[in-house]
Amino acid sequence: MDVWTGFAVGLFGSLHCVGMCGPIALALPVFGETQFKIMLGRILYNLGRIVTYTVMGALFGLFGSRLVLFGLQQNLSIIFGTGILLYVLIPRKIKVQVSEFGFYKTIVSFLKTNFSRLTSKRSNSSLFTIGLLNGLLPCGFVYVGIAGATSTGNWLNGAIYMTLFGLGTFPIMFVTTVLGKVINFNLRRRINKLIPFLAVLLALLFILRGLNLGIPFISPKFIPTSVNAEAVQNCH
Repeated sequence: MDVWTGFAVGLFGSLHCVGMCGPIALALPVFGETQFKIMLGRILYNLGRIVTYTVMGALFGLFGSRLVLFGLQQNLSIIFGTGILLYVLIPRKIKVQVSEFGFYKTIVSFLKTNFSRLTSKRSNSSLFTIGLLNGLLPCGFVYVGIAGATSTGNWLNGAIYMTLFGLGTFPIMFVTTVLGKVINFNLRRRINKLIPFLAVLLALLFILRGLNLGIPFISPKFIPTSVNAEAVQNCH
């Protein structure tokens, strides 16, 4: 997956952020005597999210590099795309049951506790930390980004991919933190209805990527690592 697509995925999928992370963004404390300080706090919150995404991108990009060594990069892309399609098709009832798993509930409970504690501190450092924790929230949209980072094939590209992914989500999340209650529950609910369609488009992009059709940017030809290594040896 080309790293530039990380920004596109983040930008076009950021509507999901309004629906899922909107309540957290709206609950951020407002402090500071000037508009500049208020804006700075909102920027730091979003930078915290991006830092977490970048670290996750590096870790999963490193994991993806191991798969590339075994020639599994194309298969991985198809598997991720198919997985996203299945997630969209799974009934909501089953998804709710999954969210009741002990490990999942433990993570969410831990994050909510720390959100409450940090919100009461009313400082720029606490807003940045809230952003860091926000990036760890279980989120299907972030998992799509991680899938893309894994398919980049190395830790650096994975980190860049998720950085661009986070920057893609920045505009709408920043506007959400500033506009506050203008983005109400009904609007977030309508936005959430668009998410499945966006997820299907992303899934098809992953699957096309893995099919190796030779279509520039969408399904470019994949050159196996072994071929690259052989070419290097022939140059010496």
